[in-house]
Formats: sequence, structure tokens, C-alpha cells
Amino acid sequence: MEETRGGEVIVDMDDRNPKEDGEQEEARGGGDAVGYIENANPKEDGERARRMLSFGNTYKIPKRQPTNFTWMQTLLLSFQSLGVVYGDIGTSPLYVFSSITLPNPQEKDVLGILSLIFWTLTMMGLIKYVLIVLHADDHGEGGTFALYSLLRQHIHFKDKMIMPSTRLDSDINLRYYSKGSGLQSKAQKFLERNSKAQIVITIIVLLGTCMVIGDGALTPAISVLSAVQGIQSRSSKITQDDVVILSVVILLILFLFQRFGTSKVSFSFSPIMLLWFGFTASIGVYNIIKFYPSVLKALSPHYIYYYFARNHRKGWELLGAIALCITGAEAMFADLGHFNKNAIQLAFSTLVYPALILAYAGEAAFLIKNPDKISTTFYSSVPEPIFWPMFVVATLAAIVASQALISASFSIIRQSMALGCFPRVTMKHTSDTYEGQVYSPEVNYFLMIACILITVGFKGGAEIGNAFGVAVIWVMLITTFLMTVVMLVIWETNIFFISLFLMVFITIEGVYMTSLLHKVPQGGWVPFAISAFFLVITLSWTYGRSKKSKYEAVKKMDQVEFNQLIACSTRVPGICFFCTDLIHGIPPIVRHYVQHVGSLRKVMVFVTVRILPVRSVLPEERFLVAKLGSEGVYRCLVQYGYMDKHSMEGEEYIASVVSALKEIAENAQESEMLDSALNSGAIFVLGRIILQTSLRSGWWRSFIINNLYRFLQKNFRSNVATLRIPPGKILQVGMVYEI
Repeated sequence: MEETRGGEVIVDMDDRNPKEDGEQEEARGGGDAVGYIENANPKEDGERARRMLSFGNTYKIPKRQPTNFTWMQTLLLSFQSLGVVYGDIGTSPLYVFSSITLPNPQEKDVLGILSLIFWTLTMMGLIKYVLIVLHADDHGEGGTFALYSLLRQHIHFKDKMIMPSTRLDSDINLRYYSKGSGLQSKAQKFLERNSKAQIVITIIVLLGTCMVIGDGALTPAISVLSAVQGIQSRSSKITQDDVVILSVVILLILFLFQRFGTSKVSFSFSPIMLLWFGFTASIGVYNIIKFYPSVLKALSPHYIYYYFARNHRKGWELLGAIALCITGAEAMFADLGHFNKNAIQLAFSTLVYPALILAYAGEAAFLIKNPDKISTTFYSSVPEPIFWPMFVVATLAAIVASQALISASFSIIRQSMALGCFPRVTMKHTSDTYEGQVYSPEVNYFLMIACILITVGFKGGAEIGNAFGVAVIWVMLITTFLMTVVMLVIWETNIFFISLFLMVFITIEGVYMTSLLHKVPQGGWVPFAISAFFLVITLSWTYGRSKKSKYEAVKKMDQVEFNQLIACSTRVPGICFFCTDLIHGIPPIVRHYVQHVGSLRKVMVFVTVRILPVRSVLPEERFLVAKLGSEGVYRCLVQYGYMDKHSMEGEEYIASVVSALKEIAENAQESEMLDSALNSGAIFVLGRIILQTSLRSGWWRSFIINNLYRFLQKNFRSNVATLRIPPGKILQVGMVYEI
């Protein structure tokens, strides 16, 4: 391998070195992504010249209609959602009352707590998420990234520091691209002009996704611990250390099983949760009738006033524990892509919500007569004859809840990689039927270690609940902020209703957050530590990529220089695919490639992979192709949505691109040239870009680029490995970019 600086170049046939640009997840087999794009021949030479190095409005995609579900399909999806969406919020009765450290609570204390739980579930779960947030889906896809994607489809994000924009006019013709009204609101114009506001929105989105990853480490810890602690209520010989050891064993099995994929056991998730909701609701009704039949009077909000009047500051401090009743509400939106909003709304409104209210009411009725049992409320309220069946169902339900958040973490990292804001990690698809099911060994083992450390370090104490509550409320605050922007910019909702939405939910979540802030030293720091870890990775990576993109945009070749380069080069048979991030112009690395190799293939294709801020790109929308003026030189855009599985593997991918190129061939001779080049063999030229700061750069920029970014570049997966191109077809050309 030869490596020099400045204008020199590295030429390397070793495919194990990382390629810095074009972050993509692991490609898997399948040539079914073959598509076409209509080529409208312009009438004017000037228009043709303009199109040589770019793409515009000439590419028209037919409009398509969304999928409509029958009522039977919706009912079936509602049942299936029980095992994926509602594991977290459904198992919260295990630990809410037991997390409340209120010695010898009186009747009005318990009724006040139940009233707080009821109105929190109603306002946050039913009204905010089910009735409002679920309607802000990105063509059926939900979650923080879906909201961000929706905003980017309507607002032209021009800032290149975080996520470089590659927006084209033709994007609006894509099936999953949201069409606006055509009229720009004042808020939209403000956001498009203000790059600082765009940066703030992007960082808030990244913080929210990092918090959800932290949730993925905390949910298994608190769910499994709460389920296992039931043994202590039946045997004085079981110590807290025994509970922690048993919890760690279950967690190890859970995380080690991830590599087999959720599809192997997902068929049992929904029946388990159906049993869970049936058991908890029935036990709740039993406890209400037996201990305190009038407990449902706590649904009146005036009992909240009595609670704070009696407990003052202590009542405010306990709000952090009460907030645990709404953990998992974000999953209703995050897992929207696996189902549809009608199914999720139906399941929550008709089963989950009533079952939770009955479960909490039953626990409250039990506590009114047994206030000394508050630390073991759930299992103490279970009738003796069904304790062990309930223990088994509770443990299985806790595993289901843990599984859902772990899988969500994999999906979030996958989306982050797709949008170019996270370095490449291994992504394996665990199901041929369900595309959204992926597994990442690196992420899985990080979560496993973090989860076990949390479980052992806090020994099952209240600190885990504090950490869990902080993560949940922060994610909800971020969702409220993004929803306000969506209502303002996209929905163009009346300002009165926007203000009402913001004021109500910011107030509720803000009060809960103020209660949790004083618990940051007692475990609340954990989600911030996890988020900080991932934010450092994310921001370092995106900053390095933005600097590389800026360098290439300035140093790119124009058409005249490129034609001169072709004229003085020897043309040899075959196809050469130059992989580049540039959509417009020729990357500077091509100049150095020709200087050292001295020849070019008969057919050259500049391939750029675009990850669009849409959930999916249909197969027939996959390729955009055009000629670059010189004979045998083409440009090809390969487009994917953030939820798409990439298919860029081997001979099938090469044939797909050539098929798309033949669609725009002007005559039979050009088609024969493409077929001949395909038969002569193909090679992929990949850039290995090394960033280095100049002496004029400050110490902070030098530290990020030379240390953090270079470390990530060397230690995470290379683009060559993710593309899965046969080693014999790869030529890596390296160059040092001094920025």
C-alpha cells in the first residue's frame, strides 16, 4: 500500500480498510430492487447541459394510494400489537406503587396517588399519544426519527454540520414523500432561513434517540427485577442479593438470545400479554370488591389536591415514581411502523387502558386496608392460590417488555446509520418476512453490559426507578416539542390549539421533570450518561462527515476538466463503478485515481447512495440515471428510505444498474456497449478518505477530527464490509484531506 500526503494517493486492493463516506447498513441479498426512471429528453441544449451533472424535475414517479386495512386485519393487528407495543406500559403495575416511598400512607394519600395515575394515563397515554401524536406518522412510520423525517420533507434543511442535505426537486414525486399545501407558512419560512434553529431541532432529535437507547438498558433492569422480587414476598430466606443474581441470569439469557431474532418467539408475545392484562384486570376487580369497592371515586381530580395538601414537598418528590405509570407510552408511536394507528388505538382504548386502570385501582384498594405492604404492593395484592401462576406470567411479561425496548434500540441505531449520523455497526436481518427486525451484536452487548452494571450497581434499589423516570419524561418532552413544530409548520393548526397543546403537556411533563431533577444524584444521572456517550459518537461522526463533504464540494471537478481527463486516458474494456457521496460534480479523488492508474474503463458509472428522509423508496423508484456527456460515462443515484434494506450485493447489483442504464440508451449500439462492458467484468472504486486538520485549526477541531473521528473510522465497520462486494472486484483509492 502506497500512502503520501497532499496531492498524492493511496491505491489499495485490501477491502478490509474502512471507507469513510457513504455510511450504509449491512446489505443483504436480493436483486428485487431493480427499477427504472423515465428519461424526459429536453428540447433545449442548455437544459441538457444543465442536467449533465445533476438531477431535477424531469424524473416523474406515478402517484400511489396508501394501503387500506379491513376491520378483520385491524383487529388482528391490534392483537399482535399487545406483544410488541404494550409490554413496557403494560408491566408498569409491577413497580409503580412499590417505588413510592411513603411510610404508612393514609386513605386520602392512596386515593390521591391513584387519581394522579389515572389522569396521567388519560392525558398522556390516551389524549396525547393515541388521539394526537399517532396522527403525525410518516406514511405509517412512527418515532422520533419519523417526526424529524416529516419535518425534513417540508422544511429544506440547509445546514451541513449535522446531516448533509441532498434534497432534489424530484423527491416530491416519491410514493412516501409527504406533499405540502404549496403555501409556506411564516414558521416554515423562518425555519428554512434560520440554520441555528435547524441545528437545534436536529440535536434535540439526536438527544431523544439517545434517551430511547438509554431506555433500552433501563427497561430490562427494572422490569425483570420487579418481576423477580415477587419471590421475596413469599419467602423470608430470599435476600435482595439473591434477587439481583437471579435477575442477572435472566438478563444474560435474554440478551444472548437476541441473535436468534424476535421472529422465533414473537408468536408467543401477544398471548402472554393478553394473559397478563386478563390476570391483572381480574385481580384488580377482585381487590376492589374485597377491600374497598368505592375506590374508583379517586377518578375525581380533587383527590390530587388532597394529596398535595397533605404531603406538600414530599408529595412533589414522589411524582417521579408516579411517572413510571406512563413508561412505554412512547412505544405506541415508535412501533407504529409494524402496525397501523387504527390497530394501536383500538388495542389501547378497548383493552390496555381499561386493564391498567383496574389493575392500579385494585392495588390502591388493597393498600387502603394494608398500607404497610406498599413496598411489595403488586405481589402482596395477588391472591394466594394464583401467586405462582401470576409470578410466571409476570416474569414472561417482563421479558416481553424488555425485548420490545432492546429491539427498538436496534432499529434506532439502524435509522441513525441510514441517515448518516452514526458510524457503521453490524446489522443483521433476523427475519425474511418482517423487514424491521434487525440485530446488532455490538449494540446488544453494550446494552447487556450497561443493563447488568445498572442491576448490580444499584442492587435493585429505587435508583433504577429514578433513572427510568428521567429517561421517559425527557423523551416525552422532546416529542411534545417536535409535535408543536409539526402542528405549526405541517398541519398549520390554529395557534390557539397549538398553544393549548404545548401549555398543557409541557406543564404536566415539566412538573414531573422538576420532581425528577433532584433525583439526578440518586440514579437519575444514568440516562444522561448513556445519552452523552452516544451523543459524543454521533456528533463526532457527523462533524467529520460534514467536513469531508465540504472539502469535496470545493475541490470537485467540472465538466471541462473531466472531459480533458478522459481524452488523455486509455480506455479498457469493462465497467468501473466510482462510489461517491457527491450528487453534483465529479469527486476530486477521480483525478488522483487517473493520475496513478492511467486508464479508465469503457463504461464508467458514478454511483451515489442517497438516504432520503422518507420511510421507504419503492423498487421502481430506486434508480435515477443520466448521462454525463462523454461516451460511456453515466451517473446513477441509488435511493433508499431510512427503513429500507439495502441491496447492493455482487453481480445482481451490477446487473440492476446496467438494466437501469439501458433504459436511457439512445440506440441499439449503446445498449450493446453496455452489455459488452458487463461481460468484460466490473470493478468498484471506493474512496478511503483520511481527514487531517491543518496547523491553522484550533485544538478543539483537531481533537474531534484527529482523535474522535479517526478512532471511529478505524474501529467501526468499513463501507466495503457493509456493501459485501467480492474482494476481487474492489479497488480502494485513498487520499488525505487537509481541512
